[in-house]
Amino acid sequence: QVQLVESGGGLVQAGGSLRLSCAASGPTFMSHTMGWYRQAPGKARELVANIGFGWSNANADYLASVKDRFTISRDNAKNMVYLQMNSLKNEDTAVYYCYVDDGIRLFWGQGTQVTVSS
Repeated sequence: QVQLVESGGGLVQAGGSLRLSCAASGPTFMSHTMGWYRQAPGKARELVANIGFGWSNANADYLASVKDRFTISRDNAKNMVYLQMNSLKNEDTAVYYCYVDDGIRLFWGQGTQVTVSS
């Protein structure tokens, strides 16, 4: 059974940084796409970043509004995916969800709250 557990959320001032972590348990995830969605109050869930399978951290895609501020990475040996968030803005406030796409379905974590204050 796949389980994803996020950590690292919290309250930060605008311009600050946070690093989200997602620990995956179950099958090996090296061959799967992993990433992060977020959902702000009253808004649809949106894809923030994802990273393809393999060992390279270069094959990543980002939401336009976070590109150059956020960096996604993965450690396949530890079944971990990370989201380094810099220069945070008020509009980054949301619940952030880790996911894994095994090509058939998406598996989700429980989410971690990120709140950016001005």
